[in-house]
Amino acid sequence: MLSGSIVALITPMDDQGNVDYDALAQLVEWHIESGTSGIVAVGTTGESATLSVEEHQQVIRKTVEFAAGRIDVIAGTGANCTREALELTHGAEKAGAKACLSVTPYYNKPTQQGLYLHYKTIAENSSLPQVLYNVPGRTAVDLLPETVIELAKVDGIIGIKEATGDVSRVATLRHGCGDDFVLLSGDDATGLQFMLDGGDGVISVTNNLAPAEMAEMCRLAKAGDIAQAQAINQQLMPLHENLFVEANPIPVKWGIWRLGCAASPALRLPLTTLSESNQAVMEKAMIDAGLTL
Repeated sequence: MLSGSIVALITPMDDQGNVDYDALAQLVEWHIESGTSGIVAVGTTGESATLSVEEHQQVIRKTVEFAAGRIDVIAGTGANCTREALELTHGAEKAGAKACLSVTPYYNKPTQQGLYLHYKTIAENSSLPQVLYNVPGRTAVDLLPETVIELAKVDGIIGIKEATGDVSRVATLRHGCGDDFVLLSGDDATGLQFMLDGGDGVISVTNNLAPAEMAEMCRLAKAGDIAQAQAINQQLMPLHENLFVEANPIPVKWGIWRLGCAASPALRLPLTTLSESNQAVMEKAMIDAGLTL
């Protein structure tokens, strides 16, 4: 079962906007050494929206290669076209990913029936376990709990990344989907509470900057040591809150660069590097969270 602290990994790039595979390899090693439970390659934080299909699949292949079976790799394979999502899923399957993470189709606003058929079609045409990904703040469509409960009955659909920040959904999903269905938070600020309410883990942006701390917090939460888990969460709260001071992954890529873990904070247009005023905000958040700059 996928659980614990899973990083929504950035895709490092050089100043020309090319994928920096040397930096990617180093980041994978850092997460393995830090106790991270899994890596999401080419999710939202990995800039899936600005990579070509070929690049998308290459980043997944290289992440699996660098991981070398030491850590689970979950491949971001979502698209707003079911055929494209299925193509990406087949590529991730061939690359050796543990599972795929499939975001709700964005922009075209499908109905709940459309969402159900989208995910069912992918599951029926691939053997790769599928984790649903609900983030209505970015996609303009909400995968409702009643639809998730129906999808949980489909072979091959094993869980959901729920990024609404609404922890009241945890009990509904756990009751309706069963104990074997993986419930992962996609919202760092409420991730600990999500776990304490019955979730299995967190797919985290904060984990990019504080992997050991996030791993320990999730371990403590699963062990029932609530007070210690809450203490770590409180320490990390400046990151949870300020990593979204501009659109993700703008702040986290700057933070990775500021830690010296990437040669550049570069992103691809239309995303731009963190503004000067918010660099000061991020620097303070990193210091307040106890990171060594």
